Amino acid sequence: MRFHSFLLALLFTLTSLAWVQEGPSSSQPPASPSGSAGHSQRHQEMMEMHKEQVEAMKVDVEKMESSLAQMKANVLTIKEPNELARWRNNVDMWETMVGHMDRMLKHMESMGPDMMGPAMMHHGMGGPPPSPPAEKLQ
Repeated sequence: MRFHSFLLALLFTLTSLAWVQEGPSSSQPPASPSGSAGHSQRHQEMMEMHKEQVEAMKVDVEKMESSLAQMKANVLTIKEPNELARWRNNVDMWETMVGHMDRMLKHMESMGPDMMGPAMMHHGMGGPPPSPPAEKLQ
């Protein structure tokens, strides 16, 4: 049952990351003529949103690390060779995923909301939106 909770937490994390990458919606009103005041307020909102996202990601990474530690402990109790191989592959995959999430978190923390200009914040992590995956040739 804990494994299912772990997967739900991972799904939630990845969904929220995808949402962050999309940036603000096109339904937002255009910038106000006051310029500087509107920009300052928007910057403050973006800084707060960045802090919330970093904190949420910290919690998610901690949960994932805990679940991974439980998986590793469970692997030590498996005696059947095929089952053991299957679980070692799962542990390897999740170690990779947790490591990736931890690196993303550290990157987000190092960038900080003050280092990211408004144009960069528009695209979530500071780069252009991801391009759609190319179709695989069969």
